[in-house]
Amino acid sequence: MPDEANAHYSALIDQLIEGHQWLEKNLGVKPKTGWAVDPFGHSPTQTYLLRQAGLSNMLIQRVHYTVKKHFSSQKTLEFFWRQNWDQDSSSDILCHMMPFYSYDVPHTCGPDPKICCQFDFKRLPGGRISCPWRIPPQAITNNNIQERVQTLLDQYRKKSKLFRTKVLLAPLGDDFRYTEAVEWDQQFNNYQKLFDYMNSHPELHVKAQFGTISDYFQALRKSTGMDPEGMNVGQLALPVLSGDFFTYADRDDHYWSGYFTSRPFYKRLDRILESHLRAAEVLYSLTLANIQKYGRPSEYPAVDNYKLLTEARRNLGLFQHHDAIAGTGKDWVVVDYGTRLFHSILNLKRVIVSSAHWLVLKDKQTYYHDPSNPFLQMDDVQPSQDALPRKTVLEVSGKPRLLVVSNPTEQARASMVTVYVNTANVRVLNALGHVVHAQVSAVWNDATHAATDVFQLSFVARAAPLGLRVYQLMEGMEPSTEAAKYMFLQDGGRISVNKLEHFQQFYQNDGASVHIENPHLKLSISTATGLLEKMRSKDDDSEHQVKVEFAWYGTTSNKDKSGAYLFMPDKEATIYSPSQPPVVRVTKGPLFSEVTTSFTHIKHTLRLYNMQGVEGQSVEICNTVDIRGEINREIAMRITSDLNSKDRFFTDLNGYQVQPRKTMAKLPLQANFYPMTSMVYLQDSSARLSLLTAQSLGAASLKSGQLEVIMDRRLNQDDNRGLGQGVLDNKITANSFRLLLEKRSSAEEAQNEETAPNSYPSILSHMSYMYLNHPLISMPVSQNSDASSLIPYSPLSASFPCDVHLVNLRAIQSKEEGGGPSEQAALILHRKGFDCGFSNRNTGLLCATTSGKINLEKLLTDLKVKSITPVSLSLMHTYNSEADPQEISLKPMEIRTYRLQLG
Repeated sequence: MPDEANAHYSALIDQLIEGHQWLEKNLGVKPKTGWAVDPFGHSPTQTYLLRQAGLSNMLIQRVHYTVKKHFSSQKTLEFFWRQNWDQDSSSDILCHMMPFYSYDVPHTCGPDPKICCQFDFKRLPGGRISCPWRIPPQAITNNNIQERVQTLLDQYRKKSKLFRTKVLLAPLGDDFRYTEAVEWDQQFNNYQKLFDYMNSHPELHVKAQFGTISDYFQALRKSTGMDPEGMNVGQLALPVLSGDFFTYADRDDHYWSGYFTSRPFYKRLDRILESHLRAAEVLYSLTLANIQKYGRPSEYPAVDNYKLLTEARRNLGLFQHHDAIAGTGKDWVVVDYGTRLFHSILNLKRVIVSSAHWLVLKDKQTYYHDPSNPFLQMDDVQPSQDALPRKTVLEVSGKPRLLVVSNPTEQARASMVTVYVNTANVRVLNALGHVVHAQVSAVWNDATHAATDVFQLSFVARAAPLGLRVYQLMEGMEPSTEAAKYMFLQDGGRISVNKLEHFQQFYQNDGASVHIENPHLKLSISTATGLLEKMRSKDDDSEHQVKVEFAWYGTTSNKDKSGAYLFMPDKEATIYSPSQPPVVRVTKGPLFSEVTTSFTHIKHTLRLYNMQGVEGQSVEICNTVDIRGEINREIAMRITSDLNSKDRFFTDLNGYQVQPRKTMAKLPLQANFYPMTSMVYLQDSSARLSLLTAQSLGAASLKSGQLEVIMDRRLNQDDNRGLGQGVLDNKITANSFRLLLEKRSSAEEAQNEETAPNSYPSILSHMSYMYLNHPLISMPVSQNSDASSLIPYSPLSASFPCDVHLVNLRAIQSKEEGGGPSEQAALILHRKGFDCGFSNRNTGLLCATTSGKINLEKLLTDLKVKSITPVSLSLMHTYNSEADPQEISLKPMEIRTYRLQLG
């Protein structure tokens, strides 16, 4: 059961495929029904993925208690769940919502837990657990069976009145159950006696039996005259519903919006593993297909790499659990998850470098595999599972040092690459030996002290879709390599910094503001705080107030306080005001400019890339947060704009779709926070302001024009939801965002959108999110190779259409023993829905849209499509397709899987 708030749809798909393939291989089973009793709120993204995987039914449990009450009174607890963007019923899935407080036995036989608990026979007197209502179960005997049957049946009948059919589900289980034989006997033998009695007394008008969840749905469908698997509504027309079930509360004002942020260090690590896994999968699949084409045995470690991929898929899948990415595990369990993520990232780097090595070699005969001394290295190293990665320093000399740059996205792109080098005198050349414009910046030990033996080298790398490019770094003076200039401010005034050897300081006297700009944007930043105040768009010369602040939340003084799950603030947030004025460092350079402010708890950086196109359109925001010394506090970033968004804002669900939200003053503050997996935005008739994120966090818009994101939380107590501890294992955590301000091209579309059930990001927003979460990967060549031995690699002749995303190209396990790959891969594509109401001019997008059509054979450069078959999302079912399989056609929002063989 994955978490449905923080998990990204690509990881949810990966988990489904890994699990379904395992079940089919080891048990010969293909699942038909989804079971989600414990995720804390439910997302329609998961329902869509289950439907695409060929499931027909699903069950959910944790829904806000008021919503459950309403559904019970209307008898709508069983319904067809439809996507809010769906024009017809093709996305429908039959859903059962459990009506009561919990999924344990006291809350599943009927409305009275005191009675239902007496029918949980693990709690018989003398066992380890008992009933908190102090009336224990009795073993069923001839003497008590009549009274026991009447008592249980009364609960069953009361429960069945909440549903439209006569078929009733009464689950029998709990956490950590059926772990020893004695419980099986206690439950089975006692219930069998009850069922035998019921079934042999026709005057009771009941037939009772054990069954599986699929047996239940089969009986339900039969009783309503529905297809066994289809989605026709049947005689007892069940309602159709769209939307999501966030934010969950199980009683009072106990809203579960804390876990949208809890343990944010690992929420970020999850995304890093996801992007490494996708990059490794694609490079691995392309390498296997290329090796086949060359038709000779290779030293390439295909089986070893496949085992590393499998382990990474399983560790990522495990981490999607509703107590893992949710941040609601015990400290020692969190360390185990973190260690698994950390090891898998290291292993995936091995897969990436060994695959890239094969693909860029001109003479494939010279390939060798030496794990202890690989030909390519990664340019950063994470020292341990709970530490941030550090850049490795490249030794640059008079001989060219080669750097291979991989573009994991399916679009041609120009993006910044930054590496650390040992000298400020360095030149960058491309594979042909032409000089590339570069910027040298300082590496800072703290706010004002620069390292003297290591430097940041940044340049714009241009890479083909899914391609590899080669660059050369050499020592030497070079006019095209320019050094950044610096200015230091404190308390609004300039301070001078000594010993800044390789860099000049500058001074601009603008009074209250300092400015940084690029071809698209000009930012005004306070000289006193180093925080953003205004954004001017140069494309139409419009200026907006966009003010960044930080704020603290405390926790309530009531008995029930915030913990890993619950957010229970004491009052509205108080603005973060540092005890002493922070040092503000302004960097200006030809390729990027940035402003870094060092507060006690936050290192905050605003960066503009000085380039045309996608990378230049948004502001990059990096916050390194450290609240390890705090007690019962949560820290938020707040962005206040002059957009007239009223009480409406928009958050995504699992990076797949956007759900409109309405802030309600009548609800407690914590009820107005929602999960943000990839973005949150607000808008008025003329503009939209989006915050794109590189990690899942809780987000809200508590006032018109305002966005707020909780970045970390430190809580000293348990919140009584089963964890048994507070959240005190905080780390130094890096949160990354992009802030995007877009102009609407027509105001009337904005009017329609006020009430629309759905909303879509712009293409630029989708692309900026991709760039943020799938950065270019730079791999230095470890030894002195000359540039002529490597060639760029371009598997595609053109970019994918702008709105079609390659979710994965995932090698499929071979049927033979030994755990290696087969010759086939799962090609997973997603056609993104987008809002056309935003101008695409000047966005520099290097792709087009094609109404969802792709001809794969034409896109590939040197590989051929041997076979392609449409299958269900997790490859359990094969679809017969009349159409030409080479011409792939996707509807907006559709995710499709194909079984693909390349050669």
